[in-house]
Parts: sequence; structure tokens; C-alpha cells
Amino acid sequence: MPAKSKAQQKAAGAALSAKRGETKKSELKGASRDMAKSMTEDELEELASTKRKGKPEHVSDK
Repeated sequence: MPAKSKAQQKAAGAALSAKRGETKKSELKGASRDMAKSMTEDELEELASTKRKGKPEHVSDK
């Protein structure tokens, strides 16, 4: 599942970094904290590796 926005891709990257022990989990906020708890490293890798070019900054829930 590729990321739908730049913000989602960035949050996945932060969560992946925490999962790997490169950053502290206590430094995560918002969506990245939720992603780190609920997703596997493989799922986060897939989201984080999505190219940002052409993606909107944010996508509404509607």
C-alpha cells in the first residue's frame, strides 16, 4: 500500500526509524506514534519508500 500523501510518507519514515531503534519511540508524536504501535516493519518500509514527487502534502479523510 503506497502512501497517499507526503505527510503519511514522512510519518511512516519516522515510525520505521523508531522501530529499528535509530530514534527513540518517546520522540514520536501523532500519526507516527500510532503507526509504530500498529504496523509491522515491512508495512512501514513499504509506506516510507513511496516517492513523494507528485503527492499532495495532506489528504482529507472525506
